[in-house]
Amino acid sequence: MKPLPKLSDATLTLANNIATLTLNRHDVRNALTGTALIDDLAATAQWINCEQSIAVLIITGQGSAFSAGGNIKDMANQAGDFGGDVKILMDKYRQGIQKIPLAMQSIEVPIIAAVNGPAIGAGFDLANMCDLRIASSKAKFGETFSSLGLIPGDGGAWFLQRIIGYQQAAELTFTGRVIEADEAKSLGIVLEVVEPERLLTRANQLAEQIAANPTMAMRMTKRLMKMAQRMELPDFLSMCAAFQGMCHHDQAHLEAVEAMLAKISK
Repeated sequence: MKPLPKLSDATLTLANNIATLTLNRHDVRNALTGTALIDDLAATAQWINCEQSIAVLIITGQGSAFSAGGNIKDMANQAGDFGGDVKILMDKYRQGIQKIPLAMQSIEVPIIAAVNGPAIGAGFDLANMCDLRIASSKAKFGETFSSLGLIPGDGGAWFLQRIIGYQQAAELTFTGRVIEADEAKSLGIVLEVVEPERLLTRANQLAEQIAANPTMAMRMTKRLMKMAQRMELPDFLSMCAAFQGMCHHDQAHLEAVEAMLAKISK
């Protein structure tokens, strides 16, 4: 296995073939700007894609918040990631916060967001970049950019409508209102809502269920699900045929078939 990436404001831990990334800047409610979390997320994505033994990634936050998104104090002072003229700001977005959606979209394994607390603005978008979301009953969600006279500069408008459809996404984005975990579940944003003390346990249970399947097939399945969003059916089916040919020659597939035959014969 390759050495774990060196992270500054997050911690990456392993349990068998499940990786857990914990955002560890609770002093600023895990804000993504004004911290090293952007680079930490990008480094984690690169490491996972190179480490073929990893089957699932869990992302959660340390402290009371999942992520507060952008640093409000820097916005008020037009400093840090939010300082400069229009050209400078455009470059800062492209070279800064927008590295997150590109990195997250590139991750080949299923990603579970264990949302421990408020996920606001870019923090909400980060959760929506994951494949599955489990929420603590203390979690809140808000696409709050409009309330600040901003747009979702990290690509949030692309992700949210793909989860809940255009109309529901438009209402949350245009109003900027913050919703509780139960409403997020009713809208289909989160899969489950659990009590805070059960959050990581439940996220790991789900991760273990996924990780029990052959890893190569899981990675290929995720790639196909992403491709299906942008490919025409004939081209998509050709890709499925190629991927399936690879799977049929994977030792993990052959072992799974033998295990199934043994189970049936009992």
